[in-house]
Amino acid sequence: MACAQTGSLLDHFSALRDPRQGGKVLYLLPEILLLVLCATLAGANDFVAVRLWGEQALPFLRRLLPYEDGLPSHDTLGDVMNALDPELFKECFLSWVEALRFSPSEADGPEIIAVDGKTSRRTHNRAKGREALHLVSAWACGQRLVLGQEATADKSNEITAIPRLLERLALEGALVTIDAMGTQTEIARTIRRKGGDYLLALKENWPATHAEVEKAFVDPETTVERSKTVDADHGRIEVRRHAVCHDVDFLYSDRRHPGEFAMPDVAMIGMVESHTERSGKIEQERRYYLCSAKLDAETFARAVRSHWHVENRLHWILDVVFQDDLARLRSGHGPENMAVVKHMALNLLQKASPTTSLKNRRHLAGWSLDYLDKVLRQVA
Repeated sequence: MACAQTGSLLDHFSALRDPRQGGKVLYLLPEILLLVLCATLAGANDFVAVRLWGEQALPFLRRLLPYEDGLPSHDTLGDVMNALDPELFKECFLSWVEALRFSPSEADGPEIIAVDGKTSRRTHNRAKGREALHLVSAWACGQRLVLGQEATADKSNEITAIPRLLERLALEGALVTIDAMGTQTEIARTIRRKGGDYLLALKENWPATHAEVEKAFVDPETTVERSKTVDADHGRIEVRRHAVCHDVDFLYSDRRHPGEFAMPDVAMIGMVESHTERSGKIEQERRYYLCSAKLDAETFARAVRSHWHVENRLHWILDVVFQDDLARLRSGHGPENMAVVKHMALNLLQKASPTTSLKNRRHLAGWSLDYLDKVLRQVA
């Protein structure tokens, strides 16, 4: 699919089928994909901008692929990205990103994979009854990589989307963290069957189990290990107290209620008690968790904190650096496929140096074709 100069990056997408009629294709699919990816890295946020960037960078692009017939129009770019098979595109992305992952050392603890959803607000089309794209993504917290994504109709459908996403991921030895929406028996079973452990938030959507866990942490006879962290920045002081209990036999004793909660392989329950002081106001909160691994208190605290990286190192970056909430793609598979392209660009920029902000790395890719070339080649 790609010439030798582009290395293995585009080779991982060689299984993609061109949705156009073969005899009418003027601009080859690899050339379109490379143009869209490079322009996205360089700061383009729509197909008009992609085409304009390509006009300025055509000699650079021709160092990578032939582009014998020049560049397609922005309409052609949109038509192709709208028509690509999103399921196959996601599979190709997964093949590529697996080549980027590395195995953490035992000293680093388990690889923490945070799963969470995000809505691209302007991808809706009310006139045609199209809802905004809601995407569930898996984020490798330590490696700062998007591992995969799964589209859903809305947030309420995350329960069905999460197992589909997990089935495609390599979870052996990983610790998967999910908020209360994903605290479902089938999701936990999927993680365990794939060789991973789960850390799931427990809220009152499971009222009987929530009450039992809450009671366990106030029982003076419960054996609990504790740790404490303090953060102070931007006029905020937050004290978090973490507690873990490995004595969970009570969860498997004779059950006492219909529709009982039967989470597989629970080995630990955890609690986070936060005390936040900001602008003279104090907020307090307790959160509870179920885990299939016997984490110590400090590892539990690190895992809970890492889960929120999916918000500020993925979702926030997509909105602020890639202006995802301003994207107005509303046709075909375009929103879902361009989400994959943005995830590719984000993963590439995460790996790039210098260690300046991702916003500035994207600026550098737009200002310097030599820098863009290095970003593309670093994982070849």
